[in-house]
Amino acid sequence: MQRRQFTQASLAGALLCATAQQAWALSLGNLTNADAASGLKAALTQGAQAAVSLLGRNDGFLGNPKVRIGLPGYLDDAAKVMKSLGQGKRIDELVVSINRAAEAAVPMGKDLLVGAVQNMTVTDAKNILAGGDNSVTAFFAEKTRTPLGQRFLPVVNQATEKVGLTQKYNAFAGKAASFGLLKAEDANLAQYVTGKTLDGLYLMIGEEERKIRQDPAAAGSAIARKVFGALR
Repeated sequence: MQRRQFTQASLAGALLCATAQQAWALSLGNLTNADAASGLKAALTQGAQAAVSLLGRNDGFLGNPKVRIGLPGYLDDAAKVMKSLGQGKRIDELVVSINRAAEAAVPMGKDLLVGAVQNMTVTDAKNILAGGDNSVTAFFAEKTRTPLGQRFLPVVNQATEKVGLTQKYNAFAGKAASFGLLKAEDANLAQYVTGKTLDGLYLMIGEEERKIRQDPAAAGSAIARKVFGALR
């Protein structure tokens, strides 16, 4: 009897899920290509600007556990040992400096992010709207990671060198990488921080976009409310 009830419940759940998916597909299909692209552009522009504002300020990275940049892998473990031996001050200075570097770099990418959105194709828009949780992150990473990295790197390098630990980090991390204890791309402090800055930026843009998906009324434009309202 219990097995039969379980089977019926599972079937009912599957039917409800299929019905919801069909309704969602119909809602998306009712949108014109122009509406879908315009609505998504408005939402992503809003999300990118919000993410830059959140991260590109004091404690934007350091005070946010989701994006706070720590030392990579093996070096983080070594840092914990050093702290337990009473030598944590310089480690803390380094962690603060790399997060401050990220906070300083992020505002410089605002125009590139908005430009990527404005140049979005209809195909890009449809793929994002029909995609999963990582579709926004994947779009921005593909379109902006290289140019943003080139723009952020000098800013990050200048900020981290102020602490005076960059050369020591690179030397120590280089040895760790040669023994397979650390990824090669993490052996250079500025490159490591730049990569983490981009990861954090894309993560927050994705979160801002998801907020609009969940609450279309919060969208800053009528077309974005129309598009994301149709997806609910």
